[in-house]
Amino acid sequence: MELTPPGPRGIPPLFARLVDDSALFPPGDAAMPEALRSYLETRAGAHAGLVGLFLCQASRLPELITELIKIKPKTPLPLSLIIDTGLGGVPKAISIVESRDELLDLRMVEMPAPSDVDEVWLERVSEFVPEDVIRVVEPRRGVGWLDGVRKVIEHGSRPKIRCGGLSSENFPSVDEVADFLAVVSAHTGSSFKATNSLHRAVRHADAETGFAHHGFLNLLVAAARCLSGKDVRAALEETDGEVLAKEATALSEPAAKAVRELFGSYASASLDEPVEDLKNLGLL
Repeated sequence: MELTPPGPRGIPPLFARLVDDSALFPPGDAAMPEALRSYLETRAGAHAGLVGLFLCQASRLPELITELIKIKPKTPLPLSLIIDTGLGGVPKAISIVESRDELLDLRMVEMPAPSDVDEVWLERVSEFVPEDVIRVVEPRRGVGWLDGVRKVIEHGSRPKIRCGGLSSENFPSVDEVADFLAVVSAHTGSSFKATNSLHRAVRHADAETGFAHHGFLNLLVAAARCLSGKDVRAALEETDGEVLAKEATALSEPAAKAVRELFGSYASASLDEPVEDLKNLGLL
């Protein structure tokens, strides 16, 4: 399913539908009415083309549907369903979504993988999720992590990389991200999703925690370099936004398209910060 068409109102193809809305999740933890209102306003605003899917936990589907009935959106909500009820809960959750197709448009299903990314488990994922819905599976970082990433790709799902969280252990190193990109790009036609702590465009140290946060623009440029055989690690380490912006701007349209075929989207609890950063860098 195509998720990265050229965005309306001047959104460059490199950033079209790049940011999925995870306002319901930490650190935002927004209430459902507020999260939906903000998402729908952004989808109708000047930077609508930047915004992708609305992320919602399977356990909160009744709440989501109740709010949508009140709002009465003109078109069904483009949804990524986050499975927090275990693999066995997938069929029921999908059935609920499909029964309210006037309100919900299921585009993606995301779930964490077990510690051992088992072939049988991945086959069940393929069986439970409709063929026209993107499957995203997050292998846990650790021993054998990249083997798990390969298995996910080989079974037709997108691997997800978690780029941060509430503790330092949640932040993958530059080498780990570079190795992940190398594995994904080695499989023709494969794509990945990123999540957590990617609200800002450029790599930086958080003033409160001191944690080094990856930037989504770093990831885009790193993906471009990965595809062209250039220095991926240097792109991930770069903290000068102007350097990254210049390289991103110089990408041809086919190159930008190839980058987005590799880097499908990322989840952000904030939609304002990505817009602000891209505008400040002259990219919007």
